Amino acid sequence: MANSKYKIKTVVLRPILDLSEAEQIVENGKTSLFRSMLQKPKKMEVHVHSIKLSYEAFLILSGKYNANFYRKAVHTINVEPTVREIIVGDSVFPIKQGRGVLGKLSYKIKSSTKRKNQFDLELEEHVYLDDEQEVAFDHHGKEIKMPYKMSSRLIESYPRRTLEKTKNNVKKPEITYDAAVLRLTSKLKKSVSIGRRNLEEKITINEIIELYVPIYEARLIGPKKNIRLMRIDSIRKKIL
Repeated sequence: MANSKYKIKTVVLRPILDLSEAEQIVENGKTSLFRSMLQKPKKMEVHVHSIKLSYEAFLILSGKYNANFYRKAVHTINVEPTVREIIVGDSVFPIKQGRGVLGKLSYKIKSSTKRKNQFDLELEEHVYLDDEQEVAFDHHGKEIKMPYKMSSRLIESYPRRTLEKTKNNVKKPEITYDAAVLRLTSKLKKSVSIGRRNLEEKITINEIIELYVPIYEARLIGPKKNIRLMRIDSIRKKIL
């Protein structure tokens, strides 16, 4: 999945759960995968065909967004009750006062406090925007909150060598770098208003981390030769 457009960093996590511990988890929970109608088979009816360690890829992207643009805006300003209009330069702005049922209701609600009138000032804002975001995707390309921490004790020293040794059991990301970057870009640009003009923008993708997580996969054969797959997270020590 090489791509020269982006800076890619490959990180492989070291299994915390060893094979014997994984086998014990499988043995204790294997019948639950064949449960039906509140019944489940006996342990002797479920055979563990195989257990293998695979590495599943997650993507973590970070980027910066800089924008310089103009946008229309309306600012509501409170003034004293005696003020009827505001003059700014050559422009005159009338004051909004309570009218009709809603206006009377508004004044009634505020009768116990100091009442103030309002006026709307329509103007154009010059905005300089700087934003930085991070987004993570699971193996299937679903956006997630990353559940793993990349502490030094968990990281393999030679990631590519580890992946090469287990290349038959390595699951690459199903989402492309371009698609992931597009999703990150969409998040970065959310704060830019639609009614803008003279937009100047710059998007910088800092790096893409391809994080490989060790997952034990147990192939189970139950009654009537039904097959189930149990997946165990080797970092969090839990069944997925």
